[in-house]
Amino acid sequence: MKRIAAFLLITAAAAIAQPTYSKDVAPIITEKCQRCHRPNDIAPFVMSSYQDTSIWAEDIARVIKAKIMPPWKPVDGFGEFRDNFGLTETERNTLLDWVAAGAPQGEATPGSETPPPASEWELGEPDRVLTMAEPFNVPRGKDIYRCFVLPVGLDADKWVDAVQVVPGNRAVVHHVILYLDSTGQAEKLDAKEDGPGYTCFGGPGVELEGSSASTLDFFSSLGGWVPGARTLRFPEGIGMYLNKDARVIMQVHYYPGGRPGPDQTKVGIYYSQKPVNKRLRYIPVLNTGFKIPPGAATHEVKASMDIPFFISATAWQVVPHMHLLGRKIKVEVEKKDKTFDPLIYIDNWDFNWQNFYMFQKPVSLPSQSTVRVTCTFDNSADNPKNPSNPLKTVGWGEGTEDEMCIGFLGVTFDQENLLPSRAAVNK
Repeated sequence: MKRIAAFLLITAAAAIAQPTYSKDVAPIITEKCQRCHRPNDIAPFVMSSYQDTSIWAEDIARVIKAKIMPPWKPVDGFGEFRDNFGLTETERNTLLDWVAAGAPQGEATPGSETPPPASEWELGEPDRVLTMAEPFNVPRGKDIYRCFVLPVGLDADKWVDAVQVVPGNRAVVHHVILYLDSTGQAEKLDAKEDGPGYTCFGGPGVELEGSSASTLDFFSSLGGWVPGARTLRFPEGIGMYLNKDARVIMQVHYYPGGRPGPDQTKVGIYYSQKPVNKRLRYIPVLNTGFKIPPGAATHEVKASMDIPFFISATAWQVVPHMHLLGRKIKVEVEKKDKTFDPLIYIDNWDFNWQNFYMFQKPVSLPSQSTVRVTCTFDNSADNPKNPSNPLKTVGWGEGTEDEMCIGFLGVTFDQENLLPSRAAVNK
């Protein structure tokens, strides 16, 4: 009898200890997975309920064990970021134990089944939605750059603290960059070509604020979209400036391959709700002169940018960028005393999962410091993502089969203090 009682106690304890969906798994799914596994988003299936999730239990265990999912790429301890959706070891073990136990549902409790938001807008309905006037029929081809002019139609200047791009056709939209044009040049270019938009390989094709036109001129930018990007508001007091007379130039890079089709991408703009005293600008740290020889498995490329002695800045966001040959990318700040502050390090780059990473705490870019970017590329036959057969030398370029080594920084200048009349522009 004692043995039977002990066995029953052990069995009961094991049953109590094993995780269930309702009690242990659903909160993890809601917080870490439903940002993508929701209707009309980037993930291939929805995780709205026990039934939706449990049928994928074995696949969930496989990708979690391999640390493929969730696709949070930054290495822990090398920069701290808001909205980190990577799994903790405790969360990872909970999910694996749940699958090993047969994916039990457990007793449902109020709130244990939390369906993801059905809206395509991550922060709720935007203050303004800009949409292509008509769909663009993307032709066959590898790399197609098309710029679409989107009138904003404002009565007054605005400060913006979040922008979300919603690709109309995720199968062909490669990335999106948003420029601002207050000169009317973009509309003239648009009028010269038939159909919606105009060809704009290599940049928006217009003179932007403060310098010549270039894809790398982000001073007049509202950000953009890359695969895997999520939408976050800037901290209070920080915003992007939107002139009431501006037109948004939405540069879309299409990579349709053999999948042509219509696209009607749109942009949601969220206005700052409180006064802004620092304007956020995007600055690229890049190297455009490199060559990656065929067969090189660990080819390193470096880029740097010096902060002048009369300027100091603060970094709020970092956006690392490479293409298909990229394997690792590191961005850091070297200070005058030769010490380093980490910004971000990704040691398992995946072009399909990029992001606009917002720092948990802003990072100082002091006068006479240097921002350094180190990119590692694999141009060997062992790289399954290598698009070239036979192998070839690869250098800087706009095409998907070219490469880039960039660390974009979203910064504010410490010396800037906007006038009250502009700081309260949204009131």
